[in-house]
Amino acid sequence: MVSIEDLKNLDTTKFTTAADSWSAASNRAGEAKRRVDSVLGTLAATQKGKAATSVLSRLARLSRNYQYIHAECGMIRTALSGLAEELAGPQQKLKHALEDAEALKFTVRKDGSVDYPRDPSTPAPLLPTPAVPGKPSLLKPSGNQDKAQGIADRIGTALQEAAEIDGRYAKVLAKLKADPSLDKTDWLDVAQDMKDLRAAAGKHFSEAGIPKGKSAKENAEWWERRSQAEKDEYLALYPERIGALDGLPSSVRDAANRVVLAEGHAETKQQLDDWIERKPDEEYERRTRGEWRVRPEWNSWREERDRIKEKLEGIKAIEARLAQPTGTDGLPEAYLLGFDTKGNGHAIVANGNPDTATNTAVYVPGTYSKLAGAEGDVKRMTDLWRAVHALPGSPEASTITWIGYDAPQSIVPQAMNKSYAHAGAPKLNDFLDGLQTVQGGADKSHTTIIGHSYGSTTVGDASLKGKLAADDIIVAGSPGVLVNDAGKLDVGKDHVWSEAASDDDVPLGGKIAGLGEPKRIGPDEDGRISYKHVVPSDKEFGGHRMKVDTSGHSKYWTPDSLSLQNQAVVVAGMYDRVVEE
Repeated sequence: MVSIEDLKNLDTTKFTTAADSWSAASNRAGEAKRRVDSVLGTLAATQKGKAATSVLSRLARLSRNYQYIHAECGMIRTALSGLAEELAGPQQKLKHALEDAEALKFTVRKDGSVDYPRDPSTPAPLLPTPAVPGKPSLLKPSGNQDKAQGIADRIGTALQEAAEIDGRYAKVLAKLKADPSLDKTDWLDVAQDMKDLRAAAGKHFSEAGIPKGKSAKENAEWWERRSQAEKDEYLALYPERIGALDGLPSSVRDAANRVVLAEGHAETKQQLDDWIERKPDEEYERRTRGEWRVRPEWNSWREERDRIKEKLEGIKAIEARLAQPTGTDGLPEAYLLGFDTKGNGHAIVANGNPDTATNTAVYVPGTYSKLAGAEGDVKRMTDLWRAVHALPGSPEASTITWIGYDAPQSIVPQAMNKSYAHAGAPKLNDFLDGLQTVQGGADKSHTTIIGHSYGSTTVGDASLKGKLAADDIIVAGSPGVLVNDAGKLDVGKDHVWSEAASDDDVPLGGKIAGLGEPKRIGPDEDGRISYKHVVPSDKEFGGHRMKVDTSGHSKYWTPDSLSLQNQAVVVAGMYDRVVEE
């Protein structure tokens, strides 16, 4: 129980000073992690063999430990800040009650009772009683007795509130500890600690304060109004919410999403371990005529196991790209602008900081894209970045892989349905608006959006839903963009570019599926008029048809190819260097 003396003499600045120290420790751990990652990337690129493997393994563990320290110290800082701020409330209430008692020359005793001048028939000193809304007082005080009862009740309420706050934070702070050797650190623990801290600090620091469903501009303005302490606390308590806010600086989203990524890795690994333990005892069963077959339940178990394993591999691929320090393989620093494991999972990875980039390219993958296949989609944008950087003048660019929507996971029937594009387009528009907001306006960066396969359908739908925050649209292997003419897209027909290999069957498939809108053709020389479903690679669609030297549906990003070179010069705004059909 908190006493009157405890609360009256409490110095909350000691908590805030301690919080500042934990904040400094968190920041130092974060900086140490970045330095270790830099050494790790350099060694990984230059050293091979058993000794190198051993060193790299130890450095990777050191990096994880620093990130763990960064997160846990940040939560201790937030807990101490919340404790100080919440205790200030009941302390102020107690102070005012004591001041009122002193002004009336009443005496407040250690047990909280309130004494006042009275004659022999006056009741005994009044003890503080917890306030119960709607419950009438058992006493019928009057005069000084009335005033004393009120002061006693206020003292009781202040002490009760302080005790509740103290107990709530004490439980959380007791859990915020790690094994001294860090051998048992686990990001599942971090996730649980974060949930516990949210429950404890909910009254002080509510998630309700974070914008939801607002524009990128409104999100940016909200963030700018926050003090640095508030920003740190939001990052510590709600990284998944902050990392997903379009309009916030890329460095902020990256810091938040790296925490979400680490937690997602731990949770997915735990899911895999738990599922493996549930493996059916028998893989095969005997049929009536002596034949053997795989048991259906074993097939179901294996499919789920493989799904989780593939998601985990996608997470590892993103971690590998993020771990590469600036300059590794000639690449710029990577930023994680979005991440979650919901459903098939989502990730947004940037090569270079888009906030300051002269040229920005956003790649929207198509059917089958998900977190499990992130490695290939991320590589396409690293290859594009190299191609842009290799152009005359080494143009500055940021190339972004946007796995930010739920793409179709089958050709039939999912990829023949427009609903995936309809659902993904608003998310894409919000992301593009966020980039433009942080960059400082439409004229601050030349932005190209690249849609591959069904991703181009999503791009087309985004263009139809409002002003697309882009200067150019490139589509590769497009099954259709939901319009029949390049001039109907926001950027105008002169800024629409398409690629289609001669043996890529997806454009034809899109016509059959109706993803390309019908267009009136003719009259021909015989006066006949016809209609056909048109996709961007058709001459009748308009726009620019770029020449390709790759084959199939998925090789438009082959290094050193003309197909990739054409995309690079559009991204850099060097339109005169495009080779057209």
